[in-house]
Amino acid sequence: MGVLGRLRRRSSAATRAAVRDDAQHLATWSSEHRGVEAFVEQPSEALRAHTVVLVAHDGEWTRRRVAGATGARRLGEELEIPVYDVQRTGYPQRMRDHDARERILRQRARRAADLE
Repeated sequence: MGVLGRLRRRSSAATRAAVRDDAQHLATWSSEHRGVEAFVEQPSEALRAHTVVLVAHDGEWTRRRVAGATGARRLGEELEIPVYDVQRTGYPQRMRDHDARERILRQRARRAADLE
């Protein structure tokens, strides 16, 4: 086996381990939040992995890699949460609202630190 074959084998094993770690994070995050929905993102480039964004009822969210679109659907079944294709549905408004609130809080904290 050539050098490239060994590198591919190592990188695929590392990727599988990382995806397992990401799946564990998503399961933990989902159990700690309520009203969670999953949004599957298609990779923008061929070399990138599929990702899934979990969004809670209050708009808090987390993003991790998954093993393809079928892996995202399987994760949704295991976590018993709905899974949507972000290309079809878009991101939920509550996610954008959460990001806007967080941005305002960071700006206020920065201003308060500048006044001290």
